[in-house]
Amino acid sequence: MLTKICHSDMKPKKKTCKGNYRSDHFTGCGKMVIRYRYGLCLSCFRKWLIQTEAGQKHLKKQVIPQAKKDVKRKDKKLIKEMKQSLKTHKDYLSDLQKVFNKFIRLRDQNEPCISCGKPDIGKRDALYYFSVGSTPNLRFDEDNVHASCVRCNRDLHGNIAEYTLRLPERIGEKKFKELQKRKNSTLKLTIPEIKELINKYKNKIKHYESK
Repeated sequence: MLTKICHSDMKPKKKTCKGNYRSDHFTGCGKMVIRYRYGLCLSCFRKWLIQTEAGQKHLKKQVIPQAKKDVKRKDKKLIKEMKQSLKTHKDYLSDLQKVFNKFIRLRDQNEPCISCGKPDIGKRDALYYFSVGSTPNLRFDEDNVHASCVRCNRDLHGNIAEYTLRLPERIGEKKFKELQKRKNSTLKLTIPEIKELINKYKNKIKHYESK
């Protein structure tokens, strides 16, 4: 019975260290080694880079630029990791707020302003019915936040009287009453829960942007 050979389990074979055409047939050490590159062992490859004209060209054109890229990539990764480690609960909430508000604007992109009912409002704001300051527990409640025109949100401070008339029409009387009941609930999100919500709304954004 034949046994199937798993290539990942096979050890690389040792070959003679002798440069190939890519190293201009640079004379290697001639030892039986696991070759590193261009038919050479690591030690001879380094000698080829330093001692030959072809190696110098390769060093300048490929090795050094690639090394710089690798260092820059590692630095960027390290900086990103450091920034993540320094983030506070407040920072994560701020990140979630940005993603959530973007989702609201995309969700309501074809809806009129929630307060004045004006269609084709251009730039949209995410307008809260119950404000974040008074009811932070409804900060990320989708029934509590809808797109509005800039005038209603910024100039008319939400135009709440009109918002109150139109919100039950938008989400239904039942959901509107349930939203009012949720005013007194509590919401304490942990950092892992915030991260989960960020991913959730990022996926929802992708869904709307792919349409």
